[in-house]
Amino acid sequence: MAGILDSPCRSKPNKANRNEGDYFMTETIHPMNITIFGATGKIGQALLKEALNREHDVTAVVRDVSRLQMEHERLHPVIGDLLDPDSVAEHCKGREAVISAYGPQAGDEEEMLEAARSLVEGVRRSGTKRLLVVGGAGSLITDDGVRLMDAPTFPEELYFLAKAHADAYGIYSGSDLDWTYLSPAAVLEEGPRSGNFRIGIDRLITDEAGSSRITIADLAAALVDELEDPYFVRSRFTVAY
Repeated sequence: MAGILDSPCRSKPNKANRNEGDYFMTETIHPMNITIFGATGKIGQALLKEALNREHDVTAVVRDVSRLQMEHERLHPVIGDLLDPDSVAEHCKGREAVISAYGPQAGDEEEMLEAARSLVEGVRRSGTKRLLVVGGAGSLITDDGVRLMDAPTFPEELYFLAKAHADAYGIYSGSDLDWTYLSPAAVLEEGPRSGNFRIGIDRLITDEAGSSRITIADLAAALVDELEDPYFVRSRFTVAY
């Protein structure tokens, strides 16, 4: 299984050979000018690091710049509000792509849906077409043929958050943007960036022991791969070991 090198220069196989479950490396690409929302969270910080390491210029939209805890010559922090379509449009105009790593906690389900609607409207107004979103795993289909969030073992206290993620996915997929929705593995964990993982579409990926997991660093690597070499345009994909 191929891995991603730490260099922004990588090779790409024929797209026809990209089978579900395979991992691939992408071609050398030009640095892009992108906007990231949710940049102060764990996933957002990993995305910032990944994008900057690959020489992209990043506008990080945050509510509190002091929480960013990162400085870089290609990082441009700005104060903005994801829940305000005008603010979204302002900070997305002229960008080649927009990434959202916004992830509210349980109890903030309505805010998640408001953010999804605001993001779609703001990006549309900005004239940028490409939108990539890190979402939830609950709507992935298990080997038993049910959604993960409907499985008997799914934590009851997370059900409404998972449902909100699924509803937000419907908002993104119903838009006229060139959207991509990344559902992580069932378990997101701390750990190194290996660059080795499997890719799927709508089904939960599990290993031989039945575990579904991915590190935050590898999740970020997968999304930046998709940013650089679009394949799942107007589609969902998922990654796990």
